[in-house]
Amino acid sequence: MAGQLVGPAALARAASVARRYYLDERSKVEIADELGLSRFKIARLLAMARDSGLVRIEIGHPGLIDIDLAARLMDGFGLKHAVVVDTQDDHAESMRRHLGKVAAELLAEVVGPGDVLGVAWSRAVGAMARALPRLSAVPVVQLTGAISMPDDDHSSIDIVRDVARAAGGPAYVFYAPFTVPDAATAQALRRQHDIARAFGQLPRVTKAVVGLGLWAPGQSTLYDTAPDHDRRTLTRLGVCAEVSGVFLSTDGEPVLTDLTQQMIGIDAEQMRAIPEVIAIAYGTAKIPAAHAALHSGLITGLVTHTAFARALLESA
Repeated sequence: MAGQLVGPAALARAASVARRYYLDERSKVEIADELGLSRFKIARLLAMARDSGLVRIEIGHPGLIDIDLAARLMDGFGLKHAVVVDTQDDHAESMRRHLGKVAAELLAEVVGPGDVLGVAWSRAVGAMARALPRLSAVPVVQLTGAISMPDDDHSSIDIVRDVARAAGGPAYVFYAPFTVPDAATAQALRRQHDIARAFGQLPRVTKAVVGLGLWAPGQSTLYDTAPDHDRRTLTRLGVCAEVSGVFLSTDGEPVLTDLTQQMIGIDAEQMRAIPEVIAIAYGTAKIPAAHAALHSGLITGLVTHTAFARALLESA
């Protein structure tokens, strides 16, 4: 393993095993039984932890990725993937760029030839799309319509096409806004060829990348662009978070609203059916939204930064 490039997901898994073995003094057999892995796999992960420099006097990893925090998130919330960027930069645009780069590296590591990749619109996902290296040749499916932002010219179609260009596979894209004025218009749009074709691919999606918003001013693009009466209605209904347009209460239950019927995007049931959904989250104000998303069971992976990870673990 020495000299080989090890990705963030593999390092996080190795750190999780190493913490149990070296700090908790668990046996390889106990760890294997707990994680559903073979003893030989546990041994290989421990060897990876040593050879990569992850295990020395204590478990840690120098550089951009905070492996110990990532391992604690995986253990604490039962996540398949967790990557924590070791940065103190609080500027939103810079944070999106850092997280997007690391999310791109994670995606390149975990997406394989048999996958179908779903991509939702969000600014963080857009930053990831622009940083992607070459991926396995997989189909890419657009999960949501687009929101027009005056300071951002990267639409959902641009995001999907950037990802598809990196993957070299077919792109199932459509031209539509995220929200429309009424449910009848949304129903008519969903019947259009390109949208129906893209949504027809949803049962095939195996991995997806989504954004996370808190239902509050400045913490969700959907909130900021929604009419005042929709903001008030969703707040009154107890909406705490939105995961790429799926509204959640504080305890993680999906909340159906009139606005839900006016949206062109994936719904809670469709998202729950995807085996792996990775959320990109930043800004500690969104901690309640992260808890709602984790309680919902909709997301299985998280890419975030050190302050967010610490606050999430402390508030748990």
